[in-house]
Amino acid sequence: MRLLTTLSGLLALLAGSASPCYGASPVEWCTLAPGKPDAAWLRKLDTQLVLPPAPLPRLHTEGTLPHQGIYDASVAAKRDLPRMRQFALAWRQTADGRYLDAASSYLDAWSRTYQPSLNPIDETDLDALIDTYAITRHALNDKLQNQLTRFIRDWGAAYIADIKSARKPLKTTYINNWNSHRIKLLTLSAVALNDKAMFAEARRLYRQQLDNNIDATGITQDFQERDALHYVTYDLEPLARAAIAARAMGEDWLPLTGARGGSLDKALRWLQPFAEGRVTHMEFVNSSVRFDAVRREAGLPGFSGEWQPANARNLYSLAAVLSASWRELALRLGNPPDWVRLCWAH
Repeated sequence: MRLLTTLSGLLALLAGSASPCYGASPVEWCTLAPGKPDAAWLRKLDTQLVLPPAPLPRLHTEGTLPHQGIYDASVAAKRDLPRMRQFALAWRQTADGRYLDAASSYLDAWSRTYQPSLNPIDETDLDALIDTYAITRHALNDKLQNQLTRFIRDWGAAYIADIKSARKPLKTTYINNWNSHRIKLLTLSAVALNDKAMFAEARRLYRQQLDNNIDATGITQDFQERDALHYVTYDLEPLARAAIAARAMGEDWLPLTGARGGSLDKALRWLQPFAEGRVTHMEFVNSSVRFDAVRREAGLPGFSGEWQPANARNLYSLAAVLSASWRELALRLGNPPDWVRLCWAH
């Protein structure tokens, strides 16, 4: 696979054709090259090397509040996920076997223990497991590599089958943010495995989600239903993440357009004046979803009051990977998450 080791190489990729480039040579999943690591970041990560993985067979936070059911246990278990990705990135940058051993231990424990539920809200953070596998796969022993390959392939295929089997016409959680998270997970699975057939399905389902979720002006189904920019970013982040994965297959999904004229690019532009602070919005005032009121009444942050532009930081950090035109806004909103900064150096 072609490794982009310089910023100029990355910029050349980001400036590619505005239309999909089928059959192009794939690039590396993560463009981080070996080099001088961030010492402070590594010191903090080193303190976590002693922490054993703590996977659960099931995660569940969707539709529940803190202290209900397994919410708290799920939140605690999910701390493993960004940690394993950080181990993978530290190994990639330093070639220190301690980090590879730690990442391998976490991959092994989670892929042996976790039983996919196909609830994409509960499972969305497991994108970090796919990242970890994709970054380290060539260094994993054959047994673990095969174990992860089976786990990820079965999981991605199950999401595709789930969407295909949904009642037509698609509605509710098969057109809103839930489906964006499905698209993300199955696209990452396809790209990490370099599975061309699965990737073709991912592309088709991504375009189907554009058809169903984003109108010609860039407004999402979630905003129309929830009256909240919280759900606009939550809907678009997974689509942006899927589009970044598609880059590794030589395709540009940012400008892809659905049947109603909507695209990820248009949705980002619709949100732009809010993210820049030029326009304000009071959150969830006219939401038709009862659980939004429940969370507001429970005092959960972000479910009432004025939306804060900083909440779009992650989304525009991902958008800046897809197009340099978003870099200025992304930086204005704050530093990108460590894994975005390390993987794509924008």
